[in-house]
Parts: sequence; structure tokens; C-alpha cells
Amino acid sequence: MFADHPRLQSEPFVLEWSRRGWPLISRRPEPGERIGISVGLPLPPNAGKKRLSLVVQEHQIQSVDRPPTLNSVDHRAPSGWLPTLRTLDSLASRHGIEARVFGSLGWSVITGLNYLTATSDLDFLFYFHRDTNLVSLVEDLARIESAAPMRLDGELIRSDGAGVNWREFDGATGDVLVKSISGATMSAPAVFRDGGALQ
Repeated sequence: MFADHPRLQSEPFVLEWSRRGWPLISRRPEPGERIGISVGLPLPPNAGKKRLSLVVQEHQIQSVDRPPTLNSVDHRAPSGWLPTLRTLDSLASRHGIEARVFGSLGWSVITGLNYLTATSDLDFLFYFHRDTNLVSLVEDLARIESAAPMRLDGELIRSDGAGVNWREFDGATGDVLVKSISGATMSAPAVFRDGGALQ
């Protein structure tokens, strides 16, 4: 895969990334990029925290998976984060939703490299259903964050993959920013929640 991108081969960890079979992350295409599937490779802080971008073809993809589940990341998390992680896992169970982790903690779990710093956020994805009470969910998240040692930076993801940052949804009185693999748009919270078409 990286043979098609010689400029990337001199970057730290890139050749090891390929040897170990670590995943890349899907991303939105940049204007003017060649045809293919746009992906990224995030380097850890000790390698400059660069975000390397490349385009691959479908035949080069060996598998597709979601980020690690929230209840599987304790072994790589700072000890001070553990109570919050367990509270979030209980919250997800109570609301009947799937919770996953990406960002610094997610990449630390996937690669074993150290992506976490003293200022790292906890990045999470909550996959909700149409009958999920999002108002109650984000109120619970706000209460949890008020006692957490880190910032909670999470996305509420509906079944088609479109997502809204939970902070935007918390007390929203107007449209919210909805992001998907194809772009970003503004939408009424109820339209997003109910699975309505995005403009």
C-alpha cells in the first residue's frame, strides 16, 4: 500500500505500520484528490503528531472495522480516567447504545504506541437508536464531565454514520452541525435524531 506513496515512507512508523498491519482511518476526500478511498494515518506525539493523508484502492483494503469498544480500553487508559470510563460504560448500557473510543486512547489501544498526553481528551462515539432519549443522554454526559479529570469529546452517531458532537446537541435551540464521510451540513436536532435526510 505504501509503495504507491514513496513520500510517506520516510515518515516515522510508516514502514512499521505496514509490517504490523495496523489500520488506517477513513476520512473525507480533499478537493482534487485522485479517485479512490481517502484514508489517514495519525502519528503519535513523539513523531510530531502529523496526520498523513493518502488514497487507496478497494483491492488494497483487507478488512474494515470499528474503533475499540469503550469497555475494552482500560488497560491503556491513565488510572485517573478509569472511574469516568466505567461511568460512561454504565451510561451507555443504561441507554442501550453502543460506545466506542477513538482519538488518543483509541490509537494507543490499537497500536500499543503512546498517543496520550497530559492534555488529551477522551474521544468517544455513541451509536444511538431512533428511540434513544438524546436529551437525557447529553444531560447525563454533562454531569459526568463535570466530575471527570479530562474533557469528554464525543459524537452521537446515527445508523447512517452521520454524527453530531454531544456538546452541540446539549441545550441546542437552533440547528446543529452534522458531519458525515461525505461532508458537513446544518440540521435541526429533531431531523438529525429521527434519521431525516440531510441537505
